[in-house]
Amino acid sequence: MIAAFQKDEALLADIAAASQDEDTLHVWWLGQSGFLVQWAGERLLFDPYLSDSLTKKYAATDKPHVRMTERCIDPAKLTGITRVTASHVHTDHLDGETLVPLAQANPGCRLYLPHPIIPEAEKRLGKADVVFCGIGDHDRHVEGSWELRGVIAKHNEVLRDEHGNCHYTGFLVKCGPFTIYHSGDTLWHDDIVTALRTQRCDLVLLPINGNQPQRRVAGNLNGTEAAALAKAGGARLVVPCHYDMFEFNTTTPAEFTETCERLQQPFKVMRCGEKLEMQARSDYFATA
Repeated sequence: MIAAFQKDEALLADIAAASQDEDTLHVWWLGQSGFLVQWAGERLLFDPYLSDSLTKKYAATDKPHVRMTERCIDPAKLTGITRVTASHVHTDHLDGETLVPLAQANPGCRLYLPHPIIPEAEKRLGKADVVFCGIGDHDRHVEGSWELRGVIAKHNEVLRDEHGNCHYTGFLVKCGPFTIYHSGDTLWHDDIVTALRTQRCDLVLLPINGNQPQRRVAGNLNGTEAAALAKAGGARLVVPCHYDMFEFNTTTPAEFTETCERLQQPFKVMRCGEKLEMQARSDYFATA
């Protein structure tokens, strides 16, 4: 099994020690599509999967979800979380065994998720103390110095309900001088490129495990596509994710890194539990 870069008490100590100034963004990769973001002392979790629920669920089937990377943190130990996202209904993005203990440690936290999957989320979370906040590509939530917008996602299709709400969504998050894009699970879509070009993203978080029908699961961008999407969108930095979690649905970042280097797209490959720090752009200025 792949060892985490840091885990448990070491990871918690690293999070606690992170500076709270407004010119620094701190981001930890928690495995799969999960990232912890801290800015000015406030914390947001993107799509956390911090359990073995899928390994247990599929253990006796013809599609076992054998874990590759050790869990870096018990979700019950993560505190100070005010915002959490779940980009779609698949369990590695909307996991009751992660979100229930997380809610117990962070009562009243807000869970941002596509409107159509709220009923399923309510079933999985039961009586957990969370505030469900529907979000899609028509929505914008502003909370002080934070702003969250939905972005279309294609996994493997763009699926909308009768009200035009997407079942799959990505997230554009602004916190102070920083703009972050987390795609959720998606293939290429031109509307994503348009959104990224408009928002001048500092950090883009993209899946690279690809789209292979023989896996019998909906697919994602591959390494080449993720690098090209980041470049087309003008990303300041791109980080790959959604690999090294399950043996049947993974890849290596080699194709991604090679394409980024060829395109001269800045990137960073992280290890589970590792921290990334970014400084605000020198040309940043606040707007009303």
